Amino acid sequence: MAYDLIIRNGSVVDGTGSKARRADIGVNGDRIVAIGEVDGRAKKTIDAEGKTVTPGFVDIHTHLDAQIAWDPTASSSCYHGITSVVLGNCGVTFAPCKPEDRDYLAQMMESVEDIPQESINAGIPWDWETYGEYLSSIDRMDKGVNVGGMVGHCAVRVHAMGERSLDETPANPEDVKRMCELVDEAIGAGALGFSTSRTFLHKVPDGRHVPGTYADPEELLSIGRVLGKHRKGVFEGALRLGERDRDDGFPKTRAEIAWVGKLSRENGIRATFGLAHSFRRPDLYKKVIEFAEEENAAGAQLRPQTSSRGIGGLFALDHRTPFAASTSWKKLQNMSVPERLDALEDGEFRAGLERLDQPVQMDLSQAYILTDDDLDYVHDERRSLASYAARTNQSEASAFVELNRKYKGRVVLWHPGLNQSMVAIEEMIKSPTVAMGLADSGAHVGQIMDASSPSWLLSYWVKRRGTLSLEKAIKSWTSDTAQLFGVKDRGILRKGAYADLNIIDLHNLSLQLPEYKHDFPGGAGRYVQTAKGYDYTIVNGQIFMEQGEYAGSVSGLTLRS
Repeated sequence: MAYDLIIRNGSVVDGTGSKARRADIGVNGDRIVAIGEVDGRAKKTIDAEGKTVTPGFVDIHTHLDAQIAWDPTASSSCYHGITSVVLGNCGVTFAPCKPEDRDYLAQMMESVEDIPQESINAGIPWDWETYGEYLSSIDRMDKGVNVGGMVGHCAVRVHAMGERSLDETPANPEDVKRMCELVDEAIGAGALGFSTSRTFLHKVPDGRHVPGTYADPEELLSIGRVLGKHRKGVFEGALRLGERDRDDGFPKTRAEIAWVGKLSRENGIRATFGLAHSFRRPDLYKKVIEFAEEENAAGAQLRPQTSSRGIGGLFALDHRTPFAASTSWKKLQNMSVPERLDALEDGEFRAGLERLDQPVQMDLSQAYILTDDDLDYVHDERRSLASYAARTNQSEASAFVELNRKYKGRVVLWHPGLNQSMVAIEEMIKSPTVAMGLADSGAHVGQIMDASSPSWLLSYWVKRRGTLSLEKAIKSWTSDTAQLFGVKDRGILRKGAYADLNIIDLHNLSLQLPEYKHDFPGGAGRYVQTAKGYDYTIVNGQIFMEQGEYAGSVSGLTLRS
């Protein structure tokens, strides 16, 4: 038999959790047509001897809603084995959208997810009003990865209620009816689900909380019935977990999860929401898992999702630093990066940088030093800037200057604000109730870079710690996430499935230092992070990435429910 592609001699981890096995894979068109001993010739053959062959990873929590319009690679996801992404998380989407609301939705996306409005308006076509028309627009975009999306509560509320969408008073019955009609259209057109934001962290530019924050649970239950009618679609939320809940028993959090459980149970749909550890409420994550398991025992399908590592901000000489409020450091902001490096070599200027006239607004004992030589996301205070400064008998500002002189500016401080405990992360990723997600690719682009979560799961929790088996780790980012969102025939290696694959040199898998680049429309900046060890990433039978470089394929498809 003739094939378009044969991958030979690889150690195949098929995404089901089954043990790795030596096998060949034959591909014709966009499908796997043979797996095992594959005889015949192919237009292209890849020898995967000594390599691990996996399904492409399915990232269920991204905010690539704008970026996918101008970046077919969906970077930084592309560097970490991702072949399918889900847009529309946390209630913030670009559809449905009336023409007069375009700027407002763009402003909201910038306010909530730190994606510059100027880049949004310069990069996306805005050739839709309904969600179905939005999916058709995605169809027309060049995509290296598969792209699906949820319809967001914020856009639905703005479309149905206008300015009243931000009120704290409940929506009236006519408002709810109109919102349900909009969601009905979206799910019918192929939206993968519905998302909402209830956290008090998400705000519109004028400081008010985003539409839907104060929505009565009955409004959301009504929308849940729309998903139930279609018998498809996931419910996703940035829920109110621990917020304004002062009791150690977390009764408000329990009530929040209770109505989500009711929504899931009564409509036979899956529900997912973000989960993370914080030192401010160190036991909250355990209680949330407990509450979810109680609802599941009563018939719900709740899957909290978390990241494989700490979630937090990045600070570096080429963008923002912990000392930026001080006068001496403000002078650097008007310099190019080469000029900043030159300034560090000026003794008088350097002395000014070491004298701070404003306090540092972060705990530098939890600001961990990352360099090309030593990139480690383990929370170890000995790796912090504060610890390094104490060991070298200098101020923290002086230590930061010294490190940047030594490493020619290639120093990044990583300050996790969530998932601050390695013990908590381990407990969450081992829990069968918790899904992998929260990589947040495309979001907070000038602040964080968490898209490397699957690579860290493999390189640290599998290779270094042995906490998870390779098979379980791969399953968590493939069939598990695909099934949660109803994505069919992906996240698994079997005959008839789509040919989304990774060929990974697991022994040499490693993360590279995050870099700040000005490659968004209009020259806006963002952090990008690559990895070594992904020999090939294949999407729908076409080579998408090869040795960490984009191969030019635009074979990605629109994922519909």
